[in-house]
Amino acid sequence: MNNRGFILFIAVLVTVFSLFDLSFSWVSRNIQSQADEYAMDSEGHVDYFKKQAYIDSLWKTPVYDLGFRSYTYEEVKNKELALGLDLQGGMSVTLEVSPVEVVKAMAGANVDDNFLAALAEAETLTRENRETFTNNFFTSLKEKNENVPFATYFASSANKNRISFNSPDKAVQDLVESEVDGAVERAFEIIRTRIDKFGVTQPNIQRLQGTNRIAIELPGVDNPQRVRNLLQGVAKLEFLEVWTLQEAQPYIFQLNQEWVKQEKARKALAGDVAATETTTDAAKSSSENSLFEGDSTDVAANDSTATPEDELYSPIMKGFSPYGLVFADTDTASVNKMLRDKEVMSIAPSNMKFLWGHKPFQTNDQGVEFYNLYVIKKEREAKLTGEVITDAIQSYDQKNQPAVSMVMNVEGAKKWKKMTGQNLGRQIAIALDNEVYTAPNVQSEIDGGRSEITGNFDVAEAKDLANILKAGKLPAPTKIIEEVVVGPSLGKVAQSEGINSVLLGLGLVILFMVIYYSKGGLIANAALGLNIFFIFGILAELGAALTLPGIAGIVLTIGMSIDANVLIFERIREEQRNGKSLLTSISNGYDRAFWTIFDANLTTLVTGGFLYYFGLGPIKGFAVTLMIGIVCSFFSAVFISRLIVSQIVKSKGENAKLNFETGLSKKLAGKMNVDFMGKRKVAYIFSAAIIAIGLGSLATTGLNLGVDFTGGRTYIVSFDQAVVPSKLQGALVKNVEGKPVEVKTYGNDNTLKITTAYLIDNESSETDAKVQSAIVTGIESFTGLKYADKQNPSATTFVIPSTSKVGASIANDITDGAEEAVLFSLLGIFLYIWVRFRQWNFGAGAIMALLHDTLVVFGAFGIANLLGAGFELDQVFIAAVLTVIGYSINDTVVVFDRVREEQENATVGTKMMDVMNKAINGTMNRTIITSFTTLLVILVLLIFGGEALRGFSFSLFIGIMIGTYSSIFIAAPLVYDTSKKRIEKEEKANA
Repeated sequence: MNNRGFILFIAVLVTVFSLFDLSFSWVSRNIQSQADEYAMDSEGHVDYFKKQAYIDSLWKTPVYDLGFRSYTYEEVKNKELALGLDLQGGMSVTLEVSPVEVVKAMAGANVDDNFLAALAEAETLTRENRETFTNNFFTSLKEKNENVPFATYFASSANKNRISFNSPDKAVQDLVESEVDGAVERAFEIIRTRIDKFGVTQPNIQRLQGTNRIAIELPGVDNPQRVRNLLQGVAKLEFLEVWTLQEAQPYIFQLNQEWVKQEKARKALAGDVAATETTTDAAKSSSENSLFEGDSTDVAANDSTATPEDELYSPIMKGFSPYGLVFADTDTASVNKMLRDKEVMSIAPSNMKFLWGHKPFQTNDQGVEFYNLYVIKKEREAKLTGEVITDAIQSYDQKNQPAVSMVMNVEGAKKWKKMTGQNLGRQIAIALDNEVYTAPNVQSEIDGGRSEITGNFDVAEAKDLANILKAGKLPAPTKIIEEVVVGPSLGKVAQSEGINSVLLGLGLVILFMVIYYSKGGLIANAALGLNIFFIFGILAELGAALTLPGIAGIVLTIGMSIDANVLIFERIREEQRNGKSLLTSISNGYDRAFWTIFDANLTTLVTGGFLYYFGLGPIKGFAVTLMIGIVCSFFSAVFISRLIVSQIVKSKGENAKLNFETGLSKKLAGKMNVDFMGKRKVAYIFSAAIIAIGLGSLATTGLNLGVDFTGGRTYIVSFDQAVVPSKLQGALVKNVEGKPVEVKTYGNDNTLKITTAYLIDNESSETDAKVQSAIVTGIESFTGLKYADKQNPSATTFVIPSTSKVGASIANDITDGAEEAVLFSLLGIFLYIWVRFRQWNFGAGAIMALLHDTLVVFGAFGIANLLGAGFELDQVFIAAVLTVIGYSINDTVVVFDRVREEQENATVGTKMMDVMNKAINGTMNRTIITSFTTLLVILVLLIFGGEALRGFSFSLFIGIMIGTYSSIFIAAPLVYDTSKKRIEKEEKANA
């Protein structure tokens, strides 16, 4: 084997990195177990407050020491392999920043009826096409006012430095697009700051480029309404007066004395053990502001709670310095705890409050972060708020240093002049959502509303501050257009079902490979184990979350990983049957299988790539896992297994005790000689009949589109006893004004899935509450039970552990994305096959076979629903179809590769039909074994994978069977029939 040392180096390197990345998950799980043990009472119940206090105390503490580097618990959590919301519970939200208000605010008083009509039309068009809102708006505005320049609407005093009445339409449109984009960016930064402030572990917050949308995943969150309030709250930008340190010093000393007095009294009365209880009480007092039911933090995720027992001064005195109040990152929790103590803070004046600086800073090379704590003059209302700012941009001061130029409206200019005049030589804090972003010193009274803020900024920081100042300039309300809430109990069930299906499927495949391939099977199993290990390690390294569809991808990878080993082993056995020696058979087997495996994996990788690019939400998780699995599978099966084989035969050569068959495989390895090509017309008729029956069933039942494609709200409702879906459905229709409602069982008779499109065009939080209230009221009236905001039902209550909403606009995007994913996958595969086999007929045959498979899967979907299965056509179904396409093309490429090989080895005068028959028969053993092992794991997924993957597994099961059939009876025969004239002409010439 060439490059053995290099392959070994890569294998060891990937293994070491995978061990390193996965070790963080092990450390994190250990700490979680310790926290549970610490907070568990004698009856086995976990006190959440004590658990959270324990975790908080370790947040900034090194918990994992590798010798050359130590990691805090925060760093460990950020590097562990994250679980998706469907496996641990939590909330996923897609926010859309409304550009309508931004555009209207930019136009100011210049709005007329045509302008408003164009805005309304743009909203409708944006839901229907893939253009941006601003493009649709300006197109509509031009149609309604063809001879009116855009500058007529947008040229104003607020925009006078950027456009004028003479500005061309393109310049005006670019400016508006820039402001809309800036509004989305500001909303993204504000939301990210808010989420970080509340200490959600491993949040995933990303702006969806090319749209006005922000995708947010919050694992473990079980307080959906607080999340909605947090995400949709209006940003509060304030200009606040600051106490000087000299003014605040006497009161800070008084706070210190009061804290010391209470601390001494507490220790004297209760002993040091009560410190833990105090921490717990403090945690409870802050729970009303958190995203979690009973969360113990309300300021920052970087809180930790250790306070030395022998302190004679309060935590706030630690940061007292001539430069202000400055605290190390690790001390912020103890300060927060003190500032939350109502008895201590009762000493402070009524017009005093404390706000943290937004960004930390470092004062040395040791990496210690510090935060400023500002003493703010508390007022009923801020003297100046962000609404008065008309513009803010990054600029440069007289020394050519980065600065921020800020412009206010007339009202703001008057107030700003008065405020700066009253605070000469003092600081004015600029705070957003109660965090101070900057606190410049006032050097002179500022008249005219134009100000320059200077400081120790770099360009990026100056731009960030300008964006923050503009957060109050243009209103950019956000609305939730997609939402999924998964309760912790539902997440644990999904986790258990997913893990069980993986383990059982893996176990069956391992057992079969040993029974069929003897020691070769053991080598394949070792490669398979490394493959799965690498997948988890790479997922952890990339920071990707493991989702339920991701687990499905791993299960599928198990089946597909075996395919490469089967190809190799069947080639080796074929060489041995032809009389070749062991070493020659091994060498030829690996060499001849290489390009077949490469082609098959690459075409599947293309499908996965399009699935990732066009898919949304959980489908991306499936695509990521599938693509990683394909790469790892190729590396482990082709290179790792050969490395193991080479090591085994290295010393004993031909005498090595290495075999690739057992008694069973010898019996099943008889040479087939079936005239598949002669039966192709029968296969065509059979396929046409199956497709006709399936499409007929679809015409009868319809596609049963899920909310992914239609828009709607879905509720998973759990009862203590079984409820008849059809009867409840009739009762619920009355509560939703006669709009359609679908009710069906979900996993078991005690759990129902309720879907409705009632008021789906209105995506506000108020409407969400109204629809859920209507559903709850209908269930209560029908069952006589009461709704409980808990995770488990009782004899008198029902619960809703999971909800989801897909707005009409995002449903259109999902539909477009699904269509594009399928079309581009087919196009990509066609082009690759055409180039690879140098004949368009191969590409056409492959695509027609894939269309055949797709139609059969859709038909089976319709037949199953006709029989009462109740499958929905959703994103997961599209993922299944694309996976079937990838798997089927894998099978087809194997046959095509053998056709090409047999064609090259054929003697003059051999008919093409005989060549194709020989190729299909030669690959039949591999086709049957691969299909069997893959169907084995898919069957496990279908039975044990849970309700969420039932439709996915069913579609895959049918698709893999029909994909195997089409690679034998459809693909190669179609290649022959589409090139029949050319083949007959060549055969006649060679006769």
